[in-house]
Amino acid sequence: MRKENCWEVMGCERGPGGTRVHEKGVCPAATAHEIDGLHGGVNGGRACWGVMNTLCDGDVQLTYVQKLQKCIGCEFHRMVLAQEQCVATPQEVIRAIESAGVVRTS
Repeated sequence: MRKENCWEVMGCERGPGGTRVHEKGVCPAATAHEIDGLHGGVNGGRACWGVMNTLCDGDVQLTYVQKLQKCIGCEFHRMVLAQEQCVATPQEVIRAIESAGVVRTS
C-alpha cells in the first residue's frame, strides 16, 4: 500500500507538480532528498516535522521549537506516528538530516 505524503493529505498543493507551487514554491519537505523514504514517504513527505521552512497552516515557523509545537497538534503528524508505530522521533529525523550533511534545522 502506498503511503500518502503531507502535501497530499494536507492539501497544500506545494508538493511535486502541485497547483500552488507557482505561488509559494515547492515545499522544503518535498525536496528533502536526504530523508527520502523515511516512514515510506517521498523525500521528507512523511517526516515534514523534521524539515524547517515548511508552510504549516499558512505560517513558516522561525525556530524548530515553534515548528515542533505546531506539529505535535497536527493530524498528519499523529497519523504517521500511529501508522509507523513511532519508528522515528522528530529528534531522529533531525539527526538523519544533519548526518546527511544538509542541515535544514535553521
